Amino acid sequence: MEKFSSCYGKELLLVLVLLSHISFQLATCASIVKFLPGFQGTLPFLLETGYVGVGENEDVQVFYYFIESENNSKDDPLMLWLTGGPGCSALSGLFFEIGPLEIIKEEYNGSLPNLILRPHSWTKVCSIIFVDLPVSTGFSYARTNSASQRSDSILVRQALQFFRKWLVDHPKFQSNEVYIGGDSYAGIPVPVIVQEIAEGNEKGVKPWINLQGYLTGNAATTGKENNYKIPFAHGMGLISDELYDSLQKNCNGDYVSVENRNVLCARDISSFEEATSGLNPAHILDPDCKWLDDNGRFPTRFLIKKYPSKFLSTNLALPALSCRSYPYFLCGFWANDDNVRKALHIRKGSIGKWRRCSYDIPHKRDIPNSYDYHVNLSRKGIRSLIYSGDHDMLIPFLGTQAWIRSLNYSIVDDWRQWHTNDQVAGYTRTYSNRMTFATVKGGGHTAPEYRPKECFDMFSRWISKRPL
Repeated sequence: MEKFSSCYGKELLLVLVLLSHISFQLATCASIVKFLPGFQGTLPFLLETGYVGVGENEDVQVFYYFIESENNSKDDPLMLWLTGGPGCSALSGLFFEIGPLEIIKEEYNGSLPNLILRPHSWTKVCSIIFVDLPVSTGFSYARTNSASQRSDSILVRQALQFFRKWLVDHPKFQSNEVYIGGDSYAGIPVPVIVQEIAEGNEKGVKPWINLQGYLTGNAATTGKENNYKIPFAHGMGLISDELYDSLQKNCNGDYVSVENRNVLCARDISSFEEATSGLNPAHILDPDCKWLDDNGRFPTRFLIKKYPSKFLSTNLALPALSCRSYPYFLCGFWANDDNVRKALHIRKGSIGKWRRCSYDIPHKRDIPNSYDYHVNLSRKGIRSLIYSGDHDMLIPFLGTQAWIRSLNYSIVDDWRQWHTNDQVAGYTRTYSNRMTFATVKGGGHTAPEYRPKECFDMFSRWISKRPL
């Protein structure tokens, strides 16, 4: 059988259950995908896609991609992965960061972009659920206007409901060690989700989840990350000593607040912005390849109307092929192809155009920081890996180091190099609270996209409880 679907007969089952007055929760609607347009041959790993209904009357339908471990799915850990944004599709994590597939970077010619295997996929040592959250991210959708609301706390609730329902529908994974992971903005909800799982286990909530740890990369945490862009820029030689000293003096260490900014501080901030303009904040060594995407975020140059019929926006501009972001552009054509949607079992009419990131949808940031959740989880003895690409100026590693240092935990394994292929891959420190911090040398935002081999080695060692 080419495809398996667990959706058949659910309508009949629901009727029978209602007739017998027995409570019923809709199970996962899942399908095995063996072939994907753009990939040659059968997928050499198990890919399942599907929807899980969450919220009142299951009015939010959460889409996911589940990839079984390519090693030993019976014994290997299971990880729920949240991409940042908020509102960046799970495909972003799957294709560009830690998944087993990637888009070939080749000039778009009007045909479907091609896929190849990524050699350093984290699925070689771990089963991963890539989930489209919050609602209206990727292929997830709301059935009602009220269900389309987005906030940090709603995201946490939806992720918890999703994961528990998914485990109920996949009982063979209920005994596997569980980790929760995410990067960038996911650094806010991930520790909250982990705390909710831990407290649910203590209260006897079913299904019990074999929670072992969590990881966050290049992660928003305290809400004060922007304050570390200036010391980062100074340390990297992007601004002069004189400007740095003046910024420290005139801004009193607060480079973010606008309402309390004095004239001298405002002048220095303007000089800083001028000095760092034209840099790629995601990786300061990479070219600044801004382009007008389908969210209208980067209006820097106009469309070369080479393929007008293929563009969904008349203002969409092509990035240069040399840009690292070029596959982002290709991904939109792949995910919006009818044959791709059919292969992924996307429900017709559920969403319009797929977008890699839905930044323009309002999202209430009602969890201002996740610092206290890290503290609580450490007290519970839950393992954590916190890592940063050391060339990321969006969320500089200095900010991550600062909040970890403020915890005042004793050091078990002090600052040292860690290696890949006998080369320095970064630096790491381990604390008594089972927290490991690591930098990824040459990594950007986010680290696995820029240093896939090094990040795979880091993850595979940590997940198997070995030193980095």
